[in-house]
Amino acid sequence: MGRTIENKQEIVADLKASLNESQLALVINYQGLSVAEITDLRRRLRPTGTVCKVTKNTLMGIAISGQDNWLAMEELLQGSSAFLLVKEDISGAIKAYQDFQKASKKTELRGGVMEGRLLKEADVKALGDLPSKEQLMAQIAGAINALATKVAVGINEVPSSLARGIQAYADKDGSAATETDAA
Repeated sequence: MGRTIENKQEIVADLKASLNESQLALVINYQGLSVAEITDLRRRLRPTGTVCKVTKNTLMGIAISGQDNWLAMEELLQGSSAFLLVKEDISGAIKAYQDFQKASKKTELRGGVMEGRLLKEADVKALGDLPSKEQLMAQIAGAINALATKVAVGINEVPSSLARGIQAYADKDGSAATETDAA
């Protein structure tokens, strides 16, 4: 039994809402995956804020029509398509998919769309090689901490240098006074 028009309209509305929240959409050929394997893929993607949608290409075509930033996806709508809609951690999502793909060896990445641009497999791989959000935050925090440490050491050095300078002057003045007394 086919889907009703109302049911299809709900699916398209859900796809549009998911696309509006997404930064990147990846299109994969999922032919040959079992339900358990798709469930495993979804489980791996969940921590990165990514949703895996399996839907007909025609419904996705309707969902992206009129949306300039997703129109480039039309080129990728062929065969059995699953759509990975990345909302948060782009690099983490790509890495999670690549790990799944290495384990299953059944899927094929057709490409993706980000900010209206069509991304080929090499482009997606380059995005996956970028550090994750957590790694970038750790690097920034480390840089800020190092800068704060240098500033603190510098500020602490000013009074120490001043004290050493005064001590050296006092020692010099004291030795000059002893030489005058001896003469």
